[in-house]
Amino acid sequence: MLIDGVFAGGGLKGFALVGAYQALEERGYRFKRVAGTSAGAILACFIAAGYTGKEIEQMMQEEDLQSLLDPRQTLLPIPFMKWLLLYWRMGLYQGKALEDWFFEKLSAKGVYNFADLPEGSLKLVASDLTHGKMIVLPDDLVHYGIEPGMFSVARALRMSCNIPFFFEPVRIKAPTGDTIVVDGGVLSNFPMWIFDDSEGRRERPLIGMKLSHRKDDMGGREIGNALNLFEALFSTMKNAHDDRYISRKHEKDIIFIPVEQYSATQFNMEDEQKESLMSIGKSRANEFLRTWPHSMEGTRKFRMIV
Repeated sequence: MLIDGVFAGGGLKGFALVGAYQALEERGYRFKRVAGTSAGAILACFIAAGYTGKEIEQMMQEEDLQSLLDPRQTLLPIPFMKWLLLYWRMGLYQGKALEDWFFEKLSAKGVYNFADLPEGSLKLVASDLTHGKMIVLPDDLVHYGIEPGMFSVARALRMSCNIPFFFEPVRIKAPTGDTIVVDGGVLSNFPMWIFDDSEGRRERPLIGMKLSHRKDDMGGREIGNALNLFEALFSTMKNAHDDRYISRKHEKDIIFIPVEQYSATQFNMEDEQKESLMSIGKSRANEFLRTWPHSMEGTRKFRMIV
C-alpha cells in the first residue's frame, strides 16, 4: 500500500524512527512522499533516496557518530577559546562533517540535487532566523532566488538538522542577501500539515511518527533553575505550532514513540542504546498497525494515486 509519511525531529532519538520504518516495510507499506524535520528529515531523505530500513540501520550502526562532530581548530588550545568560537561562529561544531556524510550516503543512491528525486516526493523543514519564518525545502528556495531543483539535498538536510548553538548555522548566499538558517524544529518539529491541500485534504493515507507520548499522556515539567527554564522554553516554542494542528482526528494517524528519557545530542551513544531505541520504535509501530487503517470507509476519502 502506498502512503505518505511525516517524521518528527529528535536528534539521536531518531534511531527509534528507523525501527518504526522497518515495521511498516515488513507490513508492505511503501512511501510515495515523505517529509520531516531534523532527525525526521534524515529518515525522509534516506527513504526518498531508496534506502531500505535494514540499510539505514546498518549504516547508522557502522558510523562513528562522534566523527560527525567537527569543532574548529584554534591557534590557542585553551577551553575558553571554545566559548569564544561559540560566540562568533554561533555553534560548537561546524556541521561540515555531518553534511559530507549526508552527501556520501545520498550520492551512493544517485541523489545529489532535488532534481534527482520525483517532484514533490521530499520536503524538509528549516528555520530562517534572518527573516523570522519557517521554510519548506525545496519549495521556498525560489523566494531566495535559488532554483529548487539544483539545490543540494545534503545541504538542505544539514539546514533542517542544524541544532542551534550545537552546530554553526548555515548561511544561504543568494541574490536577496545572506540568510541564517537553523534546525526546522525551532518552528515546526512535526509538520503533519505539510501534505494537506488548501482545504485540508490529502491525496492518500498518511502516517506520522512523533518521538514523544501523546500530549494528554505527558506530565508537567519541573522548572527549578535557569537550565530547566531554557529547556522548557525551547520545547514549548518548537511544539506550539504543531500542537495547534494535531487534534484527536489527526492522532489516529500518528505513531507516538515515547523516548523522552534519551538524549537528542548523545553522539557517544552505545550500540545497546541504539538497538533499544529501534526496538521501541518497531514495537510502537506494530502496536499502531493493529488498528490502522481504522476502516476501509475511512480510506475512501483519499484520491489514491500510484
